[in-house]
Amino acid sequence: MSKDKIGVGIIGCGRIFDLHMLGYEGREDASVIAISDISENKMRKRAEEYGIPKIYTDYRDLVEDPAVQLVEILTPHHLHRTMAIEALEKGKHVSLQKPPAINVREMDEIIEAANKAGVVLRIYENFVFYPPVMKAKSLIDEGAIGEPLNIRMRTLSGKGGWEVPLEAWAWRVDEKTCGGGPFVFDDGYHKFSMALYLLGDVEKVFAWMEELTIGEGRAVDAPSICIWKYREGKKFGSIDFTWAYNMYIQSDYYAADDRVEITGTDGVIWITRGHGNMLSIPPLLLYREGELKAFTDLEVDWGASFRNCTRHLLDCLAAGQSPHLTPAEGRRVLQFALAAISSAREGREVHLDEVN
Repeated sequence: MSKDKIGVGIIGCGRIFDLHMLGYEGREDASVIAISDISENKMRKRAEEYGIPKIYTDYRDLVEDPAVQLVEILTPHHLHRTMAIEALEKGKHVSLQKPPAINVREMDEIIEAANKAGVVLRIYENFVFYPPVMKAKSLIDEGAIGEPLNIRMRTLSGKGGWEVPLEAWAWRVDEKTCGGGPFVFDDGYHKFSMALYLLGDVEKVFAWMEELTIGEGRAVDAPSICIWKYREGKKFGSIDFTWAYNMYIQSDYYAADDRVEITGTDGVIWITRGHGNMLSIPPLLLYREGELKAFTDLEVDWGASFRNCTRHLLDCLAAGQSPHLTPAEGRRVLQFALAAISSAREGREVHLDEVN
């Protein structure tokens, strides 16, 4: 490997590993040279499939490897703080899966470690790199719907798509390992990130959250609904999370239907899909001046969002620029998700700045 080529190490070889690998395909400036996972069988399978030369059962050995310059962390949320800080302290750039931490205190410790080391810390957020979302953002910025007034989002989860192993469910429904529920906190981080990306910073949030029991005393945070007020202008937003556990949803990934509607003074934008595909209609629609325009030339495979997100990081590293999500942006999204949880528990509106 040439000295100008970034050596990448990935910690965690679970379900989304394959999607993270998409961004390195065809790149001459970076290569995944090392992986680590507590499951040696899973790790060896990945290494053989992708021709990865080094495997480590202990992630610390990967972090110590001098040939690794960028570490991607794809592990359960409660492990993020320790792994990220150890990698940063060794002078590695870090790409950290969302949510980056289970509370703001941990996030601040990670950011402090990155600042001290003088390396790049990027919070991995693929949804803002999904082509229909990126096109919606450009339309908003171009004034296609006038002054934005409102955004409505929804996530409907069901059955189908990926088979989620029991161990993957277990840590996602345990607040000690997940930091919150699988809908509002885990998947919600994606959606709150999109809300900020599309319409700007949020001032406060109010939420209602119910629970559905899934056995053995465990429950998921659905149905839930969150509403919020943006900091600038007269703009509001909302999202609902529903788990229709007996409904089959066509998807190559998670069995979830994601939809977004953005209304402005002059028009409306609809993003009609994300993980899954319930509606056989174009992925992006624009209504303006009495006419409906369909965007049918956009890439709609959800995997494209991962490819674009990883390539964005590599391009930014090459150019010496700060990649999205920056530590500050990732911290703000975390405050948003935690504010929603606090609101539901306390029965009041919560300002994002309260969450520290």
